[in-house]
Amino acid sequence: MASQLLVTVGDNPDRIGSEPQFAALVGVAPIPASSGKTTRHRLSRGGDRNANRALHHVVLVRRSSCRRTRDYVNKRTAEGKSEREIMRCLKRYVAREIYRQITNPQPAPSNADLRQQRTKLGFTINAAASQLSQWPSVISRLERGLIRNDSLAATYRQWLIDRATQNANWHQ
Repeated sequence: MASQLLVTVGDNPDRIGSEPQFAALVGVAPIPASSGKTTRHRLSRGGDRNANRALHHVVLVRRSSCRRTRDYVNKRTAEGKSEREIMRCLKRYVAREIYRQITNPQPAPSNADLRQQRTKLGFTINAAASQLSQWPSVISRLERGLIRNDSLAATYRQWLIDRATQNANWHQ
């Protein structure tokens, strides 16, 4: 899905000058669709349909796996918003996040110290993975910088600090 968004951006560099332009490019720019006393918006039918499909998949995954997104959906449902309106808002929000990342990329923090700390403390990768409720392959890829998971890295780092503190207290 990310690859499709990158292809769309690469094919249309002149159309990402601003966040609203990017939203129009990927087909999530809100269009007023009000009538009478009802104020509402609908999604644009224009833009790159493949990029819009990629955003749709991102939103579906976030709805099932992201606590903040589920809370947002529950809040908007309680406000009386329809599923389509909620999806429109979520797609726009995701497009905004992606635009910020494309135009102002943040380098991934280095996790090279994790493996050194783990081996210095004498823990195997399996022991660390077990304590963190992760697969050893996930921990290995995190240590080598092949994946980015900031919350797991912070939890892992804190676990290593706690183990080092326990070892220091035990030896005193």
